[in-house]
Amino acid sequence: MVLNGYGSRQIAAIAIQMALTKTREEETEQKALFAKQGIKTAAVDCGGEFISTVKKFMERAVVAAKREGVIRETHSEQGAVAGATREALSQISLKAVGFNVGGKIGIARYNDHVSVAVFFGIGLLHLDEVAVGLGHRVVS
Repeated sequence: MVLNGYGSRQIAAIAIQMALTKTREEETEQKALFAKQGIKTAAVDCGGEFISTVKKFMERAVVAAKREGVIRETHSEQGAVAGATREALSQISLKAVGFNVGGKIGIARYNDHVSVAVFFGIGLLHLDEVAVGLGHRVVS
């Protein structure tokens, strides 16, 4: 239970909300709304063949988090986002291996809670599956 502020569940839900944004405008609106509550957020669009792009997805998440001020340029904070992204991607890997994926990565942070959510369409042509993955880390 969280008495003051936000806990890991709330921050995870916000990361998912960021990953679900459809447009840049909606992403910007959500980011501003959460900023008023002291929550730092970022989102980045990604896509490609799953196996060959996992590293690129992790890099894009770290770069987006740094660019938007979600994390500082320290080894531990960058590692937290990379690790949470890897965890989120691993949760969808059984569905995604061998297919193209496309969607968005959402990142949220409040104090020491950092969550990363991936929301991807997975598939071939118009025969898509949909998957959500979520990772969480703590940084001090």
